[in-house]
Amino acid sequence: MIEEAIEIRTSDGIADGFLYRADGAGKLPGAIHLTDIGGIRPSHREMAKRLADKGYTVLMPNVFYRTAKPPIIDIKIGMGDPRTMQRFGELRAPMTPDAVERDGTAYVNFLAAHSSVSAAPIGVVGYCFTGAMAMRTAAAMPGKVAAVASFHGGGLYSDEPTSPHLLLPRIKARLYFGHATNDRSMSTEAIAKFDSALAAWGGKYESEVYEGAFHGWTVPDAPVYNPPQADRAFDKLTGLFASTLK
Repeated sequence: MIEEAIEIRTSDGIADGFLYRADGAGKLPGAIHLTDIGGIRPSHREMAKRLADKGYTVLMPNVFYRTAKPPIIDIKIGMGDPRTMQRFGELRAPMTPDAVERDGTAYVNFLAAHSSVSAAPIGVVGYCFTGAMAMRTAAAMPGKVAAVASFHGGGLYSDEPTSPHLLLPRIKARLYFGHATNDRSMSTEAIAKFDSALAAWGGKYESEVYEGAFHGWTVPDAPVYNPPQADRAFDKLTGLFASTLK
């Protein structure tokens, strides 16, 4: 497996990150792996490598490049802890909906132009708050993004004018959403409303709750990591990409 440190020129600066691909594999379909709030770290590097091993060139950008280079969080995370909440706020603040769409466009164009990437459409997967970022990337690049997956994505439906569900009319990709159980960032009521919006959209999608799997269950360094459910999520992801990125 080749791990290449890369830099992506965006309209707002230079995003660092990594590109993963099998050694000597030639041109492969491209996929973008968007990290959770913890940013690029060993757990997500292994997740990106695992996806690349299935036959993809995988781009993992530092979505927080405006704020910091990895390690993004250098304190012990404690939900509700003032220092943790302050850091989360610092990371999220520059990532407005417009900024995220600009970034997504830059990431897709960088990956599509890379010498190891085929002419097939691109897939995007997001975790935690980047589930919404994956949707914004698909909305910004509907002609190039054919598949989007979100796992324990937060805030996918709200009453705000910037709610991700309002992007659906702009999206042409096939969508998959794996929701966590008892997720404060995506309540049962929000999931129901989101599912109604998906049904009204009329595109191809799947949305399901992973029973007994809590927010963050797919990430190996998370306290709630659930290996069987994480493997099921990975199978859903690779199945989605296998059927669309060709």
